[in-house]
Amino acid sequence: MLESVNTGLLVMNPNGKPTRYRKHSSREDVITQLINVGPNAAEIVYEYENVFNGFAVDLDDTALALLQTSHDVATITEDGIMHVTAVVEQTDAPWGLARLSSETQRWSKEQNSSQRNFKYSYDDSAGAGVDIYVVDTGVRTDHTEFGTRARWGKTFGECYSDDDHNGHGTHVAGIAAGATYGVAKSANIIAVKVLDDDGSGAIADIIAGLDWVMGQHATTHRPSVVNMSLGGSNSTSLDDATKKLIENGVHVVVAAGNNNVDAKDTSPAHVEGVITVGASTINDKRAWFSNYGSVVDLFAPGEYITSAWNKTTTDTNTISGTSMASPHVAGLVAYLIELEG
Repeated sequence: MLESVNTGLLVMNPNGKPTRYRKHSSREDVITQLINVGPNAAEIVYEYENVFNGFAVDLDDTALALLQTSHDVATITEDGIMHVTAVVEQTDAPWGLARLSSETQRWSKEQNSSQRNFKYSYDDSAGAGVDIYVVDTGVRTDHTEFGTRARWGKTFGECYSDDDHNGHGTHVAGIAAGATYGVAKSANIIAVKVLDDDGSGAIADIIAGLDWVMGQHATTHRPSVVNMSLGGSNSTSLDDATKKLIENGVHVVVAAGNNNVDAKDTSPAHVEGVITVGASTINDKRAWFSNYGSVVDLFAPGEYITSAWNKTTTDTNTISGTSMASPHVAGLVAYLIELEG
């Protein structure tokens, strides 16, 4: 199937600029004006007669300037590339991925959640071009799950090293975008270390990490998702920093917490605008440890989740928590951004 966001392409210069003419304008007259600019100023590729009144053309800058000032030109639109899209089926997926690509649970209640014989169907765009910032304990960026898609962003915290000595951040990253265990298998992973090797970190360090992410997003202008599989008691400062990311177009996904309480007093899970994720089991039940309440937007797989681990470049581990549920959704956000815009 060909998928297109039709922009009404008509004219294209070396920088990819196309144009359309007004309803009663003479296409031939405008083409003649372009040709008269010079022998190599314009090369007509197509003339369109039925779908609209216009043409496609390769232009130099002088010819483009002529079109941009012409009253006969209705629109100038950049040419682009369309791609064939295909659905990929992974047959050795963990249960969490399979649950995302199925409207209902499609296995028996006796199914072993540790097995990797589930099916995960996804579009082969798989989050390509989207940056997922894992604000956590760091990420083992050379893990085979990430190929060349993971990089170290920045470390915040006194005496912290540029490594994941805990494993939590690597596990989270693998769920969001790992080749085997991940949702958005073509998305980029950027490690933002704000937690120490025991999995704890100062609020000031976390805010510094978010501040850096916002700066990166403003510089790159790339679609960005932040996953924060962390939380604690109410912090106005952390809440405000999180809100600022959202206001500036960054999608923020947060773990609801693992205390089996209402998440209304948990930062940053209770921030309006974040996607707050509780943990579900293989049988579509709330995991016994998962926080709950009106601030929880949805539940995602979070019990007995297998993903990448930090000891070696091929290491894996199976653990539970809303920390595992959150990156399922962060990966899904990245996937949908690329697929649907």
